[in-house]
Amino acid sequence: MKPFFTLLLLAFALPRYTQAQITDPKATEVWEPEPRVVTPGEGRKAPSDAIVLFDGTNFNEWLAAKDSSAVKWDLNRDSSATVKPGAGDIFTKRSFGDCQLHVEFRTPAVVAGESQNRGNSGIFLQSRYEVQVLDSYQNRTYSNGQAGSTYKQSIPLVNACRPPGVWQTYDILYTAPRFNADNLLVAPGRVTVIQNGVVVQLDTELKGPTTYIGLPQYKAHGKAPLKLQDHDCLVSYRNIWIREL
Repeated sequence: MKPFFTLLLLAFALPRYTQAQITDPKATEVWEPEPRVVTPGEGRKAPSDAIVLFDGTNFNEWLAAKDSSAVKWDLNRDSSATVKPGAGDIFTKRSFGDCQLHVEFRTPAVVAGESQNRGNSGIFLQSRYEVQVLDSYQNRTYSNGQAGSTYKQSIPLVNACRPPGVWQTYDILYTAPRFNADNLLVAPGRVTVIQNGVVVQLDTELKGPTTYIGLPQYKAHGKAPLKLQDHDCLVSYRNIWIREL
């Protein structure tokens, strides 16, 4: 019997029987389809099916957001890149929807400023939905604007920040919003964020695109680039990769 029909048989037949009536363990085994093999990353190596967006050697996957010109951020000898204040945001040449995203970032070791003026940057999913990057180590600011927040929307579950000058990680699981043929929202975007191995957002609903003033409102869109923010702070990034889901 073909795998598709085997699945259909299980789907319709299993609910009709109680546990006591199923005596053969093979009756609930599903062998097809077989999941494809992905080799996990090790250290700073990305998984085998990931798209490496930045490995420290070049900006080949990126453009300046303001005019689609070459990126003017600084490349460093330690395989990282640092925001060049005034150079503007950068975004990926490719567009994405649902994804698993890995980003490593470092706020400046020399502390300058406070609240939102200390190690500020941001990761914008589909160029619209911001996961805040900020030096929130012993640095009080509004809770829905600290590191690990979905900016101006959702407070992180905990503050999992490392000290200034220390590399940190975000692992982000993102489900893009869905719109119907009439451009009406049928399912909002959702995001899970793991910061330094600690869950700070768990299947959080996005209320709409990030706004600094006012309330967010969805507008229909498709896949879009990932964007990194220039907020006039010397935040560094390295080892950025993405898996389309």
